[in-house]
Amino acid sequence: MHNLATLAMNWGWVIMTSMPAIYPFTAIVGQERMKRALVLNAVDARIGGVLIRGERGTAKSTAARALAALLPSVEVVQDCRFGCDPAKPTTWCTECKERAAANGNKLPTAERPTPFVNLPVSATEDRVVGTLDIEQAIQKGERHFEPGVLAAANRGLLYIDEVNLLDDHVVDLLLDSAAMGVNVVEREGISFAHPARFILVGTMNPEEGDLRPQLLDRFALAVEITGIREPRERVLIMERNLAFEQDSDAFRQEWLPKEQELSRQIERARTIVDQVTYSSRDLLSIAALTASLNVDGHRADLTILKAARAQAAFDGRTAINDHDIALAAELALPHRIKRTPFQQAEISSDQLQERIEQLAGQAVPDDTEGSESSSEPAPAEEKKT
Repeated sequence: MHNLATLAMNWGWVIMTSMPAIYPFTAIVGQERMKRALVLNAVDARIGGVLIRGERGTAKSTAARALAALLPSVEVVQDCRFGCDPAKPTTWCTECKERAAANGNKLPTAERPTPFVNLPVSATEDRVVGTLDIEQAIQKGERHFEPGVLAAANRGLLYIDEVNLLDDHVVDLLLDSAAMGVNVVEREGISFAHPARFILVGTMNPEEGDLRPQLLDRFALAVEITGIREPRERVLIMERNLAFEQDSDAFRQEWLPKEQELSRQIERARTIVDQVTYSSRDLLSIAALTASLNVDGHRADLTILKAARAQAAFDGRTAINDHDIALAAELALPHRIKRTPFQQAEISSDQLQERIEQLAGQAVPDDTEGSESSSEPAPAEEKKT
């Protein structure tokens, strides 16, 4: 795992040239849902990001920075401005594809730390997606692309504080890129494409205004957090923060074994997440759950499946179960459940798992047992609950 200080790499205006000491992720007290949502996105960025809503001083930004610091280094195409993945040539940027064609499809590789990009609230569309120099293209016949935030964030973590204050159009662009994994810029018949696969983390204080429902739904996972009320845990927060302020290096060294352990667990999960299988019964359980809660659209169903697979991979398993689905639904549904002003959208994973088991027993016909998953046969040990 790379050293926490390496996050101070110079990535232009979007990453600070020097960063304060980063508080260890594993030292954060409580806020388990928030930490789980972040870790699942770290396992599989295709989940689509997480929105963390809560009052001030609840470690929202601390958790985002800490997650980026413990993520394993990534292998990239050497000298690529966009950090293209050497193992996935179909996702390469326009420049890498042209270089590969000129060099017999062989490009040198290098390693770099996972980037952390902090998007300012004042960011414009051009600063986010990048710009094409049309004048240079017309006068010299050369295509020149100036990368934006999406390029710097590729294969890293893109953090937006006060996302509710960001222009809606810019939020749309970010969410589109997070979902598609690619950024395409076209102007006057000239186009440039590069990969834009990143962990999107947005934080906000609802007291300062909420996101439009359309944008809220497009965040794959959402977590509502509040300050911890248990006195002993509040004391622990104070003690750890004082120790960190007194000697941040010693404090990080103390937590380094746990940070390394979590980093290795995420890295292992990334290698097996695509191998995680699911049965027809699992899909029916997810569909029955979202239908019973009157969730609009189908984005929630897909999100639950992706997050459940990431949860299984994180636990070292290659097949999902009802508990994985419940844990995923706990993060994917609260911001999508319709509610009146007097109804609570909060629902625990235990309640969700109980509902899943009830629905599975009612909705899944006998002939689905042992039916094929979308990739491999369902595990033989799965039985109707």
